[in-house]
Amino acid sequence: MISYSKQYIDKKDIESVVKALKSNYLTTGPLVPKFEKKISNKVNSKFAVAVNSATSALHISCLALGLKKGDLIWTSPNSFVASANCGLYCGAKVDFIDINLKDYNIDIDLLKKKLANAKLVRQLPKIVIPVHYAGQSCDMKEIRKLSKKYKFKIIEDASHALGGKYFNDPVGSCKYSDIAVFSFHPVKIITTTEGGAAVTNNAGIYAKLKALRSHGIFRNEENYSEKEKIRSSFKQKLLGFNYRMTDVQAALGISQMNKLNNFLSKRIKIKKIYDKFLNIENIIIPRTNSFSKSTFHLYAIQIIPNKIKGIFRDNLLKELKKKKINATIHYIPIHYHPYYKKIGFKKNQFKNSEKFYEQAISLPIYPALKIRDIKYVIKIIKDYIKKKNV
Repeated sequence: MISYSKQYIDKKDIESVVKALKSNYLTTGPLVPKFEKKISNKVNSKFAVAVNSATSALHISCLALGLKKGDLIWTSPNSFVASANCGLYCGAKVDFIDINLKDYNIDIDLLKKKLANAKLVRQLPKIVIPVHYAGQSCDMKEIRKLSKKYKFKIIEDASHALGGKYFNDPVGSCKYSDIAVFSFHPVKIITTTEGGAAVTNNAGIYAKLKALRSHGIFRNEENYSEKEKIRSSFKQKLLGFNYRMTDVQAALGISQMNKLNNFLSKRIKIKKIYDKFLNIENIIIPRTNSFSKSTFHLYAIQIIPNKIKGIFRDNLLKELKKKKINATIHYIPIHYHPYYKKIGFKKNQFKNSEKFYEQAISLPIYPALKIRDIKYVIKIIKDYIKKKNV
């Protein structure tokens, strides 16, 4: 079976993990800050906090920005549920801004309208979470302008976008946001098995993020009395969580970061092959914006439905799986999930996300994908379209 995505682990990765396992530290030790430094250097942020998942990073980011019960967060419905769940964890209310059908990110015009209407009824969001779908940055300058006008905070869900760029800035520089979050799940750009990170340029936010990932504990503060310094080096000041990353995970992450540029170049190569051979009738290939450099975490085509010829996305998906190609769909719109229906969301609320969901297929794209497998995927798709068109 050809997967839609897959981790790449080599001998150096394994050696790094074995070395960490033989060290004195299995939980959080010296390798975690070393990994954090590699991340912050790569994305040009002042600070990075590594945690056990991007979901955890989103959660503590909301808390670090003061999100509480009754507040509002807005995000994209075209994402994994974690992009919205992080607000619910804090007791906040969640709402969505529909996507545009050019890059599948938040539609800036719809965001402007929604903010203007929200101001009239005094229901502005505390936090907006733009999602960089498939690794392509949202238009962050425009979102930043709106944040200044309407006084909301910004968390970039950059789970797909490590190594991407927005204009000349790395995604994660936080030039236009308060915090950015990355994922290191096995199907993402690099992996630490499970894992994530939050990056920021704000020292106060950084201190809260560090404390919240480890039970709300602050360590070695200058205002400790001499007696306190002797008896203990830490105090719990916040209600935090055990979201720490281990040194074993960080060892893998450090090794993977050394291959990041190579991973990205291979993804771009695969994308170009798909672009060349799948730019055909009944298929919409992904578009890239002039202001962004995508990481191509996903390569999502759209199948234009044709009832007369019997061309439908689900039929092609079945054909691909039948031919041992595990293509899939990203994403079920968040408001379609049963839990979100229970809290009041309905069909036809975010029509662009729904249309994209009905037409999209994520094709295999990962560094170890062989050229013969790419050609095989293309052949099966083109044969299906050709057969239907005849």
